[in-house]
Amino acid sequence: MRKEEKDMNKVNHPFWVIVNKEIADHVKSWRFIILIGIIALTCMGSLYTALTNIGAAIKPNDPDGSFLFLKLFTASDGTLPSFVLFINFLGPLLGIALGFDAVNSEQNKGTLSRMLSQPIHRDCIINAKFVAALIVIGIMLFVLGFLVMGFGLVAIGIPPTAEEFWRIVFFIITSIFYVAFWLNLAILFSLRFRQAATSALASVAVWLFFSIFYTMIVNLVAKGLSQSEMASPYQIISYQKFILGLMRLAPSELFNEATTTLLMPSVRSLGPLTMEQVQGAIPSPLPLGQSLLVVWPQLTGLIAATVICFAISYSMFMRREIRSR
Repeated sequence: MRKEEKDMNKVNHPFWVIVNKEIADHVKSWRFIILIGIIALTCMGSLYTALTNIGAAIKPNDPDGSFLFLKLFTASDGTLPSFVLFINFLGPLLGIALGFDAVNSEQNKGTLSRMLSQPIHRDCIINAKFVAALIVIGIMLFVLGFLVMGFGLVAIGIPPTAEEFWRIVFFIITSIFYVAFWLNLAILFSLRFRQAATSALASVAVWLFFSIFYTMIVNLVAKGLSQSEMASPYQIISYQKFILGLMRLAPSELFNEATTTLLMPSVRSLGPLTMEQVQGAIPSPLPLGQSLLVVWPQLTGLIAATVICFAISYSMFMRREIRSR
């Protein structure tokens, strides 16, 4: 009896009540339905191109040739991008759509002030909004990933190995952290700006900057700092590391490097190598544990960026004076 009472108290806790309310609002909203439809259709399209091109993607001396299931996420015939590239490009839009009006829309409607007038801890609201959106994102990405595996199993007729399965799971977890960063950024802008349209525009502007313009800026910097033909190997490697460090300031680059290493086991390094390091290397796939060690800095960077954005949002919300119009 006591156990049932504890379970009821947990379900009726204000935090979980708000989480359930936010999840229901997200799932029932037209913008989420439209966006999930677009992402599902594009991902199924990329799966179709991968299945039609999977024979050509397997080459005789390809060290990743034995990982057939991973090709479903990375293979493409050029007509459509791969599944990974679609998540890299459209994933931020999902996070932005779930977070750009998380606070300011409720404040403008007056529901936020009424909610805070109840015996509820203020941090329950901001925490519940983030957790609810993260649950929706996690369920959606896991469903998409397992759908790809299911269709691939039916089409290929070969089940994935244990290592392939866990590599796909870690790829989905990495995707969740990537989308969570954009979710927290959108929540931050919803606290910074009073109007939902302004916060949405600011979030999309940051996404476009890192997706399109940031690479152009880094290329201009690389061109301006390009080394001469007389430069020593040490100077060339230092220059390459500097440019690579600039590129890694973009969340999309961190996500791209992490997913490439997880879904292509033959990737053994993500930085410039000297001839001494390359000499004697055997082009064989890495075990999953070694691949995780290679991408650990990228994963840490994504998690740190997500935590920093949420910490700033949390601090702003706790200090904010909530007044309705």
